[in-house]
Amino acid sequence: MIISELFRDIMLGTYLVPLLIILFSVLFYFVANSAFRKVIARIRVSIKESAVPFELLVWPFRLFTALIGLGAFLHYFPLSTDLKDPFRHILLIVSIIEFAWLLMRLIMVVEQFMLQHYSTTVRESEESRKITTHVSLARKILNVLIVLVAVSGVLMTFDTVRQVGLSILASAGIAGVIIGFAAQKSLSTLIAGIQIAITQPIRIDDVVVVEKEWGRIEEISLTYVVVQLWDQRRMIVPISWFIDRPFENWTRTSSELLGTVFIYTDYAIPLDQIRRELERIVAVSPYWDGRVVKMHVTNTTDKSVEIRALISAANSSDLWEIRCVVREQLIEFIRKNYPGDLPKVRMEMDQPASAAADEPA
Repeated sequence: MIISELFRDIMLGTYLVPLLIILFSVLFYFVANSAFRKVIARIRVSIKESAVPFELLVWPFRLFTALIGLGAFLHYFPLSTDLKDPFRHILLIVSIIEFAWLLMRLIMVVEQFMLQHYSTTVRESEESRKITTHVSLARKILNVLIVLVAVSGVLMTFDTVRQVGLSILASAGIAGVIIGFAAQKSLSTLIAGIQIAITQPIRIDDVVVVEKEWGRIEEISLTYVVVQLWDQRRMIVPISWFIDRPFENWTRTSSELLGTVFIYTDYAIPLDQIRRELERIVAVSPYWDGRVVKMHVTNTTDKSVEIRALISAANSSDLWEIRCVVREQLIEFIRKNYPGDLPKVRMEMDQPASAAADEPA
């Protein structure tokens, strides 16, 4: 009896449209999912950036298609107003959240595509690192804006919130002043993050010296910067620090650097031999970039001569290595070939007056 009544309702059209919508949604889900995978595969074949994580869009796309079918199904499903309105409200909230999620995943995929297209190393162009920093910070700014808009959209679906919003707008002047004083530090930090993104005194993978620590910029967010130090520690620095205080950026316009090595020897050291040995050491070193190799006597004291070797390298890591190599091999060269020309202290002893008187005339 119940089955016959249900079949009659279906034939009369009471449940016919919802069932057709369900069937169409299931069919559309599988077809769209298959088409989506084929489109991803074709895109990966046609571009060099094959490692772009397009899979991040799979689940947002699936939920998007499911919500389309569910919305159409709910519109034609014979439910009472008391039940249909809450379901519509829940569906609207889920749709806003899902759309924000889809946008954030899409921005992440675009970011990964651009980062792989402009992949950066220390040796590559400054333009690539500049684009990397712009893209990374732009994604984070857009994510914040999307979350704010999504939360606002969800709250505005409630009638009570809209009514409260009118009263809030009436007192927005006073509230704005109070919030401004309370969040002054946070707002200044966010403004500093936006300023860093625009002016770019630092970029991702820049070599910097912060608080007398050498490291590379690993991550730039809207509120802090992660600096990877030479010993693999991470220094977390507030982003406003790079606006308010001076710091060293060794790769601001170029990664090429000059470095010095100081050697202290006796006055009798043959400088030409040391200069030729320096040029030989640097010429065979894989860390030298072929630009600069010079030697000067930069200072003298009552005990020694200060010799400065000036050498160049393509980046800070190579410069550190070649400085150590030059220092080590120059010391070894002097020790082996001119051991008497290492720094020494000379003393002269005056003879006693009685001994001088005893000497024969």
